[in-house]
Amino acid sequence: MPDTVPPPPVGFSHREIMYILSGTLLGMFLGAIDQTIVATALPAIAGEMHGMEHMSWVVSSYLLTGTASTLIYGKLGDIYGRRALFRIALAVFVLGSICCGVAQTMGQLIAARALQGLGGGGLVSLAITIIADIIPARQRGQYQGYITAAWGGAIVLGPVIGGFFVDALSWRWVFWINVPIGLVALAICNHAMRRIPVHATQRHIDYLGAALLLPAVVALLLVTTWGGTELAWASPQIIGLFVVGLVLVALFALQEMRSPEAILPPRLMRNPIYLVANMLAITNGAGAVGATIFLPLFLQVVLGTSASNSGLLLLPLMIGMTAGGFVTGRLIRVTGRYKIFPIVGLALTAVSFLLMTTVQTSTPPQLYGLYMAMMGLGISACGPTMTISVQNAVELRDLGTATSSIAFFRSMGGSFGVALLGAILFAGLSHQTEGAAAGVSAGGLLHGGPAAIAALPQATHDAVVASFGRSFQTVFLTGAAISALALVFAFFLKEIPLRSHLQRQAEKLAAAPPRDAKT
Repeated sequence: MPDTVPPPPVGFSHREIMYILSGTLLGMFLGAIDQTIVATALPAIAGEMHGMEHMSWVVSSYLLTGTASTLIYGKLGDIYGRRALFRIALAVFVLGSICCGVAQTMGQLIAARALQGLGGGGLVSLAITIIADIIPARQRGQYQGYITAAWGGAIVLGPVIGGFFVDALSWRWVFWINVPIGLVALAICNHAMRRIPVHATQRHIDYLGAALLLPAVVALLLVTTWGGTELAWASPQIIGLFVVGLVLVALFALQEMRSPEAILPPRLMRNPIYLVANMLAITNGAGAVGATIFLPLFLQVVLGTSASNSGLLLLPLMIGMTAGGFVTGRLIRVTGRYKIFPIVGLALTAVSFLLMTTVQTSTPPQLYGLYMAMMGLGISACGPTMTISVQNAVELRDLGTATSSIAFFRSMGGSFGVALLGAILFAGLSHQTEGAAAGVSAGGLLHGGPAAIAALPQATHDAVVASFGRSFQTVFLTGAAISALALVFAFFLKEIPLRSHLQRQAEKLAAAPPRDAKT
């Protein structure tokens, strides 16, 4: 074993930890990449199945079920153990992938994607929690660098890999590739996770809370998914969904206050570290997801790069995210401190968004590649800190719930961020194209993507690209403002000593009789 490897945590050797990580990271990579890998395959899917009007649901159905199920997985993991739930999530994901691969109609594909999302929703949050089961908080950041690399790589490389499958094979391979990888991950996890402890006590499941939470999340996500694209923001459908979502959230909150075993226990809301970390998750999620979703469009439309080249040009973002995650984790292990990293990271993210407003077609790729690397560094410096601070501050019985809530609120923040930035881009483009390119529909351009813009007459094309450039400046300024807001929250994050031993975490459960659970 190399001398640079840190001393292994009590109970698990470094080799055992890496073996467990290999299975969980494979599963998490699959859950993350399927959020974006389908994007470049959508035109081919819609063309073969003659379902252009339902194309967005191929993406939305996965995000809806995945986000809505995240908190449920966290709670069930606390009750039944993470190993059992992770295997179930993997199995459901693989089954959903098979159903996607054999789908013959758009309706079948959308339903299969929803099933796939039910599995994918547990893969990311459970993977992060499994790390907390085997590694003390002081050393955890170093290993969470691997998670940051897997998540960032999946999000950035997804469209590139999807485009390759569409061009070289078939869009169905976007889903078929998940089957062998998922089965390998399942085999590894089945063996590697046998020693992961089950700390749960005998508890009941809050079925009513789950029944209120799922439709509440779906309603609010539909608002962000449909608003400004499928339907006008002021349409009765969007307003109705928003009201229904708020009412269900209020009913869910009332249920959680009265339930003895709440999905989201009120005691967590009294923890200031938990509250601030989740506010960071929402705001940082909005900036991070917004960057990864809109940067490819900016590169292809404004800078005129091809789809394949845009994937390569995004590599600095991924490299920055990977390096930031590893460096932040190691510094947390060495110093035992974590508050400074989101402060520095969010400041760096805000500056990088501001620098992106200066990018034009004449800007050297090396320069805006540097800006994107800075953005990746800043985003990833915040990610491990949110998770570690919460896991270190809550009781062991709430470890899965607290960890999954970080993933849940980051996903919700990402959905709201995409909706906000998309609305700003759409509004700016609509206003400018009215004068610059009469008769051109901004909505049609955004829906058709770079291919629709490239097909425009040269004069109209130039005017539309210029309009996109101006609109993207506003989008980047908004991204900087979101990062600045997150920076304010970071200053309120309380710092407490990180636990150095796994046994100290178990002391929280001393008053509760253990449950002998075989998983």
